[in-house]
Amino acid sequence: MALARARRGDSGMNYWPGFVDALSTLILGIIFLLTIFVVVQFYLQQEVAGKDTALSRLNAQIAQLTELLSMEKSGKTDLEDQLSQLRATLATAENERDRLKIAAENAGAGAAAAQSKVSELSGQLEGEKRITARALAQVEVLNQQIAALRRQLAALEQTLDVAEKKDKESQGRITELGQRLNLALAERVNELKRYRSDFFGKLREILGNRADVRVVGDRFVLQSEVFFDTGKADLKPEGRAELDKVAGALLELEKQIPTDLAWVLRVDGHTDVRQIAGGGVFKSNWDLSAARAISVVQYLVGKGVSPQRLVAAGFGEFQPIDLAKTEDAYQRNRRIEFKLTER
Repeated sequence: MALARARRGDSGMNYWPGFVDALSTLILGIIFLLTIFVVVQFYLQQEVAGKDTALSRLNAQIAQLTELLSMEKSGKTDLEDQLSQLRATLATAENERDRLKIAAENAGAGAAAAQSKVSELSGQLEGEKRITARALAQVEVLNQQIAALRRQLAALEQTLDVAEKKDKESQGRITELGQRLNLALAERVNELKRYRSDFFGKLREILGNRADVRVVGDRFVLQSEVFFDTGKADLKPEGRAELDKVAGALLELEKQIPTDLAWVLRVDGHTDVRQIAGGGVFKSNWDLSAARAISVVQYLVGKGVSPQRLVAAGFGEFQPIDLAKTEDAYQRNRRIEFKLTER
């Protein structure tokens, strides 16, 4: 500065050095201020960063505290529920206590009666024990009897097994005999059918091809008009002549058929459906048909046919062969049938 004043002394009023000094001083002041500002800014940044870290820690702690608070609230709810249950249990226990207290008071009042009852029951128990002892003895006897019965039952079962075995053998023999019998019966039936066929053929040959004589299945059918007048059961002369032929054929058949073959000639009487007028000898068609069959059988017996080989049956109007309501149908239904069959 002295130099500056010397220079100013040399040249007069020189302001430039003073201006430079002032400017330098100002710059230095500004630099100083900037330095202070930077330092302050650095410390402020450090402080802010520390505060952010602390704030994060605080937020984390707040979150933990919030979770703990939620858990505490849930625990509080559970505790309240448990408290309610405990209160209900306590109320129940108090009621039970009161009931037991009342029961104890009542029990105290009935203790004497109970003691008396106990004494009575003790006596009964002793009696029951004696009865039980006798029952056990009886049970032992029964067990012995049961064992004996079981032994008898085993013997009976063994006997039954033997009997069943014999029965099976007998059943087999019976089945075999039944089969043989069926075969024999079938042979007898076939033999009887052969004799029937021969008999009917002989009758057809004897009686000729007449319209009022026909074979229907296993029966030889003749119209009633051949033997009887309307409403009567007395044989007509021409009917006797026809029966003479039948008797001759039957006597010849008796000689041919073996004596051990059980056969009969069944004479069936049939009428039509029209009822008999009142006031006659016969009350119904049934009576008339039976009387006609008997008349035929009696006549054959009179001609020498064995009575053991003859059967008379009356069917009335109940076995028609023609259901029409015409005169021809009535005539066909009025008939005498000969059937050679088994006895």
